[in-house]
This record gives sequence, C-alpha cells and structure tokens, in this order.
Amino acid sequence: MIINTGSRTDTVQYYTEWLLKRFEEGFVYSRNPMFPDKVTRYDLNPAVVDCVIFCSKNYEPILPYIERITNKFNTYFHYTITAYDKDIEPNVPDIDKSIETLIKLSGIVGSQRIAWRYDPILLTDKYTKARHYRTFNYMAERISPYIDRCIFSFVEMYKKLEKNMPEIIPLTPKDKIEIVKNIGAISKRHNMLIQTCASDEDYAQFGVLNSGCLTAEILERANGITFKPMRHSGNRKNCKCMESRNIGDYDTCPNGCKYCYANQNPDIARANYEKHNTDSQFILGDLKDTDEIQAGSQKSFLLNFEQQKLF
Repeated sequence: MIINTGSRTDTVQYYTEWLLKRFEEGFVYSRNPMFPDKVTRYDLNPAVVDCVIFCSKNYEPILPYIERITNKFNTYFHYTITAYDKDIEPNVPDIDKSIETLIKLSGIVGSQRIAWRYDPILLTDKYTKARHYRTFNYMAERISPYIDRCIFSFVEMYKKLEKNMPEIIPLTPKDKIEIVKNIGAISKRHNMLIQTCASDEDYAQFGVLNSGCLTAEILERANGITFKPMRHSGNRKNCKCMESRNIGDYDTCPNGCKYCYANQNPDIARANYEKHNTDSQFILGDLKDTDEIQAGSQKSFLLNFEQQKLF
C-alpha cells in the first residue's frame, strides 16, 4: 500500500517533528474526515508500506532528517513551485529559495524521485499567460536537471474558490490549448518530461503526456521496484494514480494559499496548527473515548515482495 503524507496539508513544512516521531514509533492514526469518530491506524513499516509519498511547498525543514525515511522506505517527492507571489501564497518561500531547496533535496534523494508540480495554473490580471510562460521558462531552465518530470493542472473552479479568489479569470478551452502548447514547447527546449494531472484532455500533440502523477510506472522507475498487475480506481475524478492512504488532516495547513481546496479558510487552519501536539499519534487532536479504532487494510502490492524488500 501507498502512504501519502501531504495531500491534505503541508506536513513537511509544518509538522516535520511529528512526522519523524510517527515513523520512529512505527504507526500513525488518521481520523476519517466524513466520520470523525472513525480512526484508522496505519503501520509505518516497510513490510506493508510499498512507498511513502511526500508533497510540499517547502522541504527545508526535513532535509537534515529525510534519510531516516528514505533509508528504510521507497519514496517519491512532489515539490510544488508556482508563479505566484505572497498575494496568493502568503507563507510559501519565494521561487529562488524554493529552487535552491529543491536542488538540495535532489542531491539527497536523487532526481528520479522528484516531480516538480506547477499547479494549479490560473489566470488573473496580474498572472497572465505571458507571465506564466516567462516564469515557467525561468524555473524549467534551473530545475530540469534535478527532477524526474514536471506535472501541471488547471485550477478547478469550485464554489469556495469563487469566494476566496473573485479576481480569477475563468480559463476557456482556447486558453488551455494555448498554455499547454507553450509550456510543452518550453519543456521540450529544456529536455524535461511534462505531463498533466487528473485531466480528461489529450495533449499529446504538444508533447504533453496524459498520465497520473503517481502511477505504478513512475514509482517503479524511481525506486527500482515492480508492482503486481492491478487496476487502479484513482483518488478522484480522472485520476490515473495508484490508490494511497492519507495521514494528514484538512484545515491544518498554514500556507494560506488562496486557491487551496484543503482548508475552509486560513484562520481555521492557523488555529488548528496552534493546537498541534508533536507527541500525538494524530496530526491534530488526540484519541477520544468515543473513537472507534480500526486497523488499516495494509498489504504489499510488490511483485516478488520478499526479494525486492531484501535488495
């Protein structure tokens, strides 16, 4: 099974100490967001965890310690660096600092384990298509030697976003084609593999792969492993990834990104962050008398499991 540490919150940037303790103790609790009294215990053991997935906008806090995890587990790292300033991502390091940290991470874990995420792509009067092209080219030129691939997606216009970012200019199909054509050309110029994420559009004519961001093929190539043949239902609509289990909580990321899908609003996330206890088995809160704990369904999907774990 796959453990995902960062799709609900930026665990690496804000909860590194907690995360390291969970791996040291060998288990973690995850509360069901739909049924708060339902708690799942996941063993953080290489015997049942085939790969640990990280997703963050700032890996600086975990760099000195990351080998405590990479020395024991197969891993893959998504590093999100966008074109946006503090007006949209108030607590995210600037582009140059982020690139510097990505290069450090690549030096530790290897380029084959890192995907640069340039998403979500959105338009405003400030963040025009031309600005995206300039910024993407600047980053691609510096980042391409240190990553496995670049992954992008277009912003989803859900109701919460309409309230949080009224300045967004809706993307038309023509806009999307133009953007894909340009970033595809930039990627080719820098010999960088680029692909979509959870898209039902085919952009192959522009040199853009239509793939999942965490497919068996990606994780196999990054870690030198082989998964058993199996179907994947994905994690959301149009998702082509292997299924994973999340160990973070919504409404706990203080980055304050205006487009964020995982927070109701920045104030709630900041208040929850202040309540965090690094010694808890949860990223937020503790066990309650009313909690029902169940063991997560964990088994390896690796082919020739014993041999792969040995070598």
